[in-house]
Amino acid sequence: MAGEDDEIDIPAVDSVSGSGIPIQGNDIDTDQIIPARFMKVVTFDGLGEFAFFDQRFTEDDDLKAHPMNEDRFQDSSIMVVNSNFGCGSSREHAPQALLRWGIDALIGESFAEIFAGNCLALGIPTVTADAETIAEIQDWVDEHPDGDLEIDVAAEQVTYGETTVAVTVDDAQRKALVEGVWDTTALMKSNAGEVRETAADLPYVESDRISDAAD
Repeated sequence: MAGEDDEIDIPAVDSVSGSGIPIQGNDIDTDQIIPARFMKVVTFDGLGEFAFFDQRFTEDDDLKAHPMNEDRFQDSSIMVVNSNFGCGSSREHAPQALLRWGIDALIGESFAEIFAGNCLALGIPTVTADAETIAEIQDWVDEHPDGDLEIDVAAEQVTYGETTVAVTVDDAQRKALVEGVWDTTALMKSNAGEVRETAADLPYVESDRISDAAD
């Protein structure tokens, strides 16, 4: 357990590399990413096996044709998606499920704002490019399932094979990832003393509501 004001190391995420997995389709919502019936959990542990469950399995639990069921993509860590990915409800379970399946970053045409924010809270970059560029990356990933994609968050570039393309990273997201300040919970814990001091100075915060606990 970290002591009061102990420095908590939040890793900078200035680049991510790994093999890709193409998930095609616009407006893929969070209910598709993690169906609501799998959200009745105390912790997020184990959610990865339920990611895209209804797209991957029949009612009899037989396998459907889906990239996440293919052996060639089982070690993939970068998901390449299309437009408005992560729309719908704001459930944080969606990026948690993807993270626990093995996804470290997403490249897409666009992302729902709340979904992208929930990804940032986990240190998962969500970088964007135009539809033509995304289609080309998805095709390359499909043809080279073992090939690495390299996302340079700081420089806003993605490299695959011999090709490097420009992508866009939201300014606030890029700053938080590159400077290692994306984990706001850890930041608050490492500055617990300052948080309590600030709270004590606020006239509308009752003193018995301010915790003395270090964590």
